Amino acid sequence: MTQTSSLSAFRPMTFTDLAPDTGTEPDYEKIRAAVDRMVPFNSFVGVTITEVRPDGAVVENPEAEQLHNQMGTVHAGVLFLLGEVACAAAFCGALAPVLGEAERFVLRDSRMQFLKPALGRIRAHGTVDDRVTASVRAGSTRGRFDLDGKAMLFDDADVLVAKVWFDYVCSVR
Repeated sequence: MTQTSSLSAFRPMTFTDLAPDTGTEPDYEKIRAAVDRMVPFNSFVGVTITEVRPDGAVVENPEAEQLHNQMGTVHAGVLFLLGEVACAAAFCGALAPVLGEAERFVLRDSRMQFLKPALGRIRAHGTVDDRVTASVRAGSTRGRFDLDGKAMLFDDADVLVAKVWFDYVCSVR
């Protein structure tokens, strides 16, 4: 018996798929919905993008026991994923007007700081360096460039539980 993968129907998305129609304003809700479906692993874990804006994005995970570690707190891998997805969504929001020109967004390095035990639903607020993205939107930056991202992770009581810094290598046409 042959086993089929649920990914057999998966079609990789490109940034061009997220780009606004020529001459129209970016539809941030459309971008949010598309980016939310872009990486199958995020859905598997239950990570959901709740907001994409020009200045950042918000991502959250459900309260789910299977996302815990042996101490009963949210697993570090889930926290990292939340931060990374928040910054990826922030990248899309920041470059929304020129998103169709984006070719690459690859994580090169990261650093994570755990501040408090992460319990329950966690929300990650991601941002990327606006000086760099403004230069890309203006057309001053083309080709390969470096981009810094930062995510702040909060629990349901609005307590900061972790911070994550990301170093990306990106490119635009």
